[in-house]
Amino acid sequence: MDEARDPYDLFDAWFAEAKASEPADPNAMALATTTPDGFPSVRIVLLKGLDRRGFVFYTNIESRKGEELRANPRAALCFHWKSLKRQVRVEGPINPTTDAEADAYFAGRPRDSRIGAWASDQSRPLDARATFERRLREFDAKYPGEAVPRPPFWSGFRLTPAKIEFWQDRQFRLHDRLVFTPEGAGWAIERLYP
Repeated sequence: MDEARDPYDLFDAWFAEAKASEPADPNAMALATTTPDGFPSVRIVLLKGLDRRGFVFYTNIESRKGEELRANPRAALCFHWKSLKRQVRVEGPINPTTDAEADAYFAGRPRDSRIGAWASDQSRPLDARATFERRLREFDAKYPGEAVPRPPFWSGFRLTPAKIEFWQDRQFRLHDRLVFTPEGAGWAIERLYP
């Protein structure tokens, strides 16, 4: 990490290694939000886009995480790649993706996932699995073929980094930690004690 000058370049390199070594979902990341009264809430979501504007994931915006992000548009992400003994933490403000971005991503999902987005009242109580399966059949019939539009309650969020920390495991817990924060047109870099 000594040569790193740009966190996006470093993340891209680490992510490429994770894709080659992690057995499943190298794009899995913990997403931490807070309830309106300040209680933390965390769950795993999947990174679905990354560019110089930030880290993108998609969800039902009426779900618990969607509601929390709309009430407090700040969040934290944590990638943990056990096979590489690495972790990346990202903190920053949240903004919605554009409708065009959400439409393009949704259209590329498998058909059953698109039908599932319509059928799931994500985070709401469900009386029985059979109710969800019935809803799946109803939306499958409503949208025959491949043309399944994006629900109005389903979209994406982009976390724009205010801080990115890279953590590399070292023997005897003498880990290596590097933190990037935006500064002007570049990044301020700070090394932390393990």
